[in-house]
Amino acid sequence: MRRFLDGLYGAAGLLAGLCTIGVLVSVLAAIIARQLNMNIPGTDAYAGYFMAAAGFLALSSTFKHGEHIRVTLLLNSLNPAASRRLDIFALSVGCLLAAAFAFFSIKLTYDSWQFNDISTANDATPLWIPQVTMAVGTVLFLVALIDELIRRSRGLAAATSQQTHE
Repeated sequence: MRRFLDGLYGAAGLLAGLCTIGVLVSVLAAIIARQLNMNIPGTDAYAGYFMAAAGFLALSSTFKHGEHIRVTLLLNSLNPAASRRLDIFALSVGCLLAAAFAFFSIKLTYDSWQFNDISTANDATPLWIPQVTMAVGTVLFLVALIDELIRRSRGLAAATSQQTHE
């Protein structure tokens, strides 16, 4: 199971990287088109879609690599048992918030698909297509939080970027 989850987080991180390249390509296409007095409809919208996709798809990978910002000042000032309890509490709250976020991201995507909601930009993209990446990203982030909550509850150390690269 560990190998599967790590592969899932890695795949999401790879897709996030590809979406970042998508932002670059969209912006470069718009710049080059403007220099040639041309217009490529939708390049701004697609740059935004790619940027949102990159952000959401990267959530689980960056979290599991210990790259999210954590305020450890309080955790480090407590004894190990209290620090672990506070960390488990924080992860539990994070799981609840991520579950709500994932639920409403999925609902938004489903509603957009059901009502044939399209972008108001000149690309007229069905909105459920870029919203799927948000839903997938939030679900994977929830899985990563639950994964870490289970690890910490078992007494394992929190994942850090150094541990995950070994």
